[in-house]
Amino acid sequence: MEVTITSENFASLKNGELPLVVDFWATWCGPCRMLSPIIAELAEEYEGKLVVGKCDVEENEDLALEFGIRNIPTILFFKNGEMVDKMVGAQSKAKLVEKFNVLI
Repeated sequence: MEVTITSENFASLKNGELPLVVDFWATWCGPCRMLSPIIAELAEEYEGKLVVGKCDVEENEDLALEFGIRNIPTILFFKNGEMVDKMVGAQSKAKLVEKFNVLI
């Protein structure tokens, strides 16, 4: 299941036991809406292996600024508290699966 990423819970999730995938998005973003069902599906498929979260850039501007998010959707991949990869723009499920498998 997807987790809602906020400024308040980000640090604990990033430094948690499982790798973290964060989808930075906004409600008005067309490509974000296209990607959303894929992210939800992968969150279910990878439950227990990694944490998949969504971060609304308008509600959490500080996180978007911290990571230099200029285009959405942007997906960041964290392992052991460090950002290890980044994807910008809508992605296919196959490309995301490749990145998820490298992360775990």
